[in-house]
Amino acid sequence: MTQNNTAKLELGDKQIELPVVVGSENEHAVDITRLRSETGYITLDSGFGNTGSCQSAITYIDGEKGILRYRGIPIEQLAQQSTFVETAQLLIYGELPTADQTRRFSDLLSQHQRLHERVYKHFANFPSESHPMAVLSSMINAVSCHHPDILEMEDEHTFDSAAARLISKVRTIAAGAFKTAHGEPITYPRTDLPYVRNFLHMMFSLPYDDYDPDDDVVNALRLFLILHADHEQNCSTSTVRMVASSGANLFASCAAGVCALWGPAHGGANMAVLKMLTEIHDQQIPYKDYMERVKQKEFRLMGFGHRVYKNFDPRAKILKQAADKILPKLGINDPLLDIAKGLEEVALKDDYFISRNLYPNVDFYSGIILRAIGVPINMFTVMFAVGRMPGWIAQWKEQVDSKGRIFRPRQIYTGANERDYVPVAQR
Repeated sequence: MTQNNTAKLELGDKQIELPVVVGSENEHAVDITRLRSETGYITLDSGFGNTGSCQSAITYIDGEKGILRYRGIPIEQLAQQSTFVETAQLLIYGELPTADQTRRFSDLLSQHQRLHERVYKHFANFPSESHPMAVLSSMINAVSCHHPDILEMEDEHTFDSAAARLISKVRTIAAGAFKTAHGEPITYPRTDLPYVRNFLHMMFSLPYDDYDPDDDVVNALRLFLILHADHEQNCSTSTVRMVASSGANLFASCAAGVCALWGPAHGGANMAVLKMLTEIHDQQIPYKDYMERVKQKEFRLMGFGHRVYKNFDPRAKILKQAADKILPKLGINDPLLDIAKGLEEVALKDDYFISRNLYPNVDFYSGIILRAIGVPINMFTVMFAVGRMPGWIAQWKEQVDSKGRIFRPRQIYTGANERDYVPVAQR
């Protein structure tokens, strides 16, 4: 890198200068936009681990220091002081909202929280064994069919309405998918309840028994949603931006994000934690023995370590405190949760795990909390999607506002060279 903010690249006898882009947190990137046109070369970066796909002002992560900030505000401050709705507005619009702005946005959420009655009928058409993520992605697109007026995003008001509809209706859809899978009648939202408490009401209330959750349970779910609201250019977020770059509408782009999140290597990670705990329990493996066998690479340890964070995941610290508070209060006698606490105790004291930065991550504690609240394992990723919706909307808006080109990655072809077609009789 030279001092005049360019980098020099030598390819054979050719040398080109490439601009260096410096971010607001002193992150440096080499801009290779002109590389192919000037040299005929492209870069190869499987998994995009060293490739910046965009410039974004939404979320900042420093994995080495364990830092996560939304629009510059540390996640610890938001977790302690903010509501999920306020955090959503911060992500989408760039600033903490005033009291009037929050009230107006909350009114939009209440106005749009119910589904069109014909949409409710869609739930009955899914088989009872349907995965809730399949239902969620399908229903997001189905909802958009009933509101064609908001697909074009003609002005700021239209976007506000579309964003509020998605954030509000996604929890209504999630609760409907849960109820349908359990053969229970769908519970309608209430206008007198705030966002998180209303979500729990739709999940767990019955016609003859209103669910009135403990404040600490509401707070634990609030934390879960805030901590999952955005996380830079991960698989699902990059998917949303890629689909948005084609000109696709907000609903289609976020439905694509749901499908990307569904993968077990992404949003399904907290499900993997509970499956691991179930296997330990069913095979009656003492948790200390399991951890020793992890060291011998006989077993995989799910929910520990992180691709980005090389320190303690800041989100995990916050959820650990919430888990430590609600588990004793709920008085749950769950052998899987006991195993989880045992694995955590070993990992936080054993040099093998500490030296490898194998700290419990957000997926470890989120799975424990969701199970304690009463959310079944196949709903874990759906809950993740509800939390991530504001981030997807913010990323979609930023991508559209940038008026950038459609995403079109290159490849290195490794197939057969030119060859002739062989008629079927000669094969």
